[in-house]
Amino acid sequence: VSAAGRQTARLHRFCEVNVEIRELRPEEIEPALVLVWQVFCEFEAPEYEAEGVEEFKTFIRTENIENKMRVGEMRFWGAFLDGALRGALAERGAGHISLLFVQKEYHRQGISRALFEHYAQNGKKAGVEYITVNSSPYAVGIYRRLGFMETGPEQTQKGIRFTPMEFVTVG
Repeated sequence: VSAAGRQTARLHRFCEVNVEIRELRPEEIEPALVLVWQVFCEFEAPEYEAEGVEEFKTFIRTENIENKMRVGEMRFWGAFLDGALRGALAERGAGHISLLFVQKEYHRQGISRALFEHYAQNGKKAGVEYITVNSSPYAVGIYRRLGFMETGPEQTQKGIRFTPMEFVTVG
């Protein structure tokens, strides 16, 4: 377990909801990926061609994510309410958000913001100056509200639609 994983979990207070943000334990990865897939299917898959849905499904296969984590290519955090996982954020490489998903019933309650702020604070401490994301069409507005700016037009690669965005942590 990394030093970040051992640090005391942070509690964030938004909309009268206490959210515990912490790095996921190995046994929590699969439930987090189930959450990610369920949210993707409802909110993002309808905007994608079949190729993009299949590409995303392959990307989030448990063994793929566990391998990336094992070799240090990916880290994964969870947002917990009353001990239950309600949201997840994954970093692929220093300063790049590859996944940020919150269960439908918990949208607009500050969980994405709590996950992002925890992630950004840790990144800033580690010297990360910019945080990037390839935002799905559905999430562009969410990232704008978090302070991200588009760095290019919407693109499609392997059927995945995204807008490159960036957040500056310094300044």
